[in-house]
Amino acid sequence: MSDIKRMIWDSETAPNLGYFWRPGYKVRIDPDNIVKERAIICICYKWVGEKKVHSLQWNNGDDKKMIYDFLQVAKEADEMVAHNGDRFDITWFKGRCAYHGFDPIPEFKTVDTLQISRRNFNFNSHRLDYIAKHLLGLGKLDTSFGLWKDVCSGNKKALRKMVSYCKNDVVILEKVWDRIKSFYKPKSHVGVLKGFDRWTCPHEGSKKVHKDKTRVTSSGMLRHQMVCRECGRYFTIPNAVYNKYLER
Repeated sequence: MSDIKRMIWDSETAPNLGYFWRPGYKVRIDPDNIVKERAIICICYKWVGEKKVHSLQWNNGDDKKMIYDFLQVAKEADEMVAHNGDRFDITWFKGRCAYHGFDPIPEFKTVDTLQISRRNFNFNSHRLDYIAKHLLGLGKLDTSFGLWKDVCSGNKKALRKMVSYCKNDVVILEKVWDRIKSFYKPKSHVGVLKGFDRWTCPHEGSKKVHKDKTRVTSSGMLRHQMVCRECGRYFTIPNAVYNKYLER
């Protein structure tokens, strides 16, 4: 079987357009005041291991075809990596699928780099821009809310700039993912995807592994911490799986 097919992706969204009397941080605007619903402007993505960053964009404010096209792409992914993707990107995408009547859709396996950062690191900020600058010396492209307003008004040059902005985020996100992925407990076992036994490396699928130490749980179950000689990452297997490793 083939290796895991992992997608790095990001989306940019348009605001609602509506009527209101006064701006402010605590102003309540009733949904009845909305005259044009928000939508997804563009989605950019790339496959880990490939160089090209792909892009999809709406058609004069209509995101139906873009959503459908990305749905076909997303079906190919074993995992979808996004920053704050679980609370933002994937829920936006599913919401637009529901709006356009694209039902049913598959259950996507997501990896959220924001959650990985919050669980593992005491950084000053967990925003993608900060993490990229802090760990890699990279940053997002400079932009302002004016770009979103220009895109929503139909400015094609602004739309191209928005797509470039989104593509750059995907490139940065992949580099951040590559730096912090060793702190991530994999959701997909690459070794099993390749057709190997469970004692192989779940991160890369390598058979070149060895035991680092043995631990005992509070219920008396043996767990063996293994190390992959190829990628250097750790993983834990139960005693029954470890016995299969010894037989091998």
